[in-house]
Amino acid sequence: TMMKFASFETIVELIYKNAVPKPKSECSKPLQLGISFAGGYVAGVFCAVVSHPADNLVSFLNNAKGATVGDAVKKLGLWGLFTRGLPLRIVMIGTLTGAQWGIYDAFKVFVGLPTTGGVTPPPPAAEAAK
Repeated sequence: TMMKFASFETIVELIYKNAVPKPKSECSKPLQLGISFAGGYVAGVFCAVVSHPADNLVSFLNNAKGATVGDAVKKLGLWGLFTRGLPLRIVMIGTLTGAQWGIYDAFKVFVGLPTTGGVTPPPPAAEAAK
């Protein structure tokens, strides 16, 4: 979860900066929400990769009563702790996280707030004075 929060906003800003050919202010709300989903998906991939070894270890220890961490490493191997089941976990966590951040930004749009991806610049001084 910490990885999701630590990376989501940065990923969305990088998408706007490097993958979208126009400024965020010129993007439609559906496109902005799609970018939020994509940023959430990538954040979910990072989350899955970071948490996967520990989750594999916990699953092994829960299924093998009395086993130790050393037993898990011997049985699964260090490579297995990092990779066993990872592709499925990436799809699952990536999709779930993308949906969570998509819903978050959809709610922000619903209540009149800007989507994630930087602060909307203030209006020019001439317009603010009117």
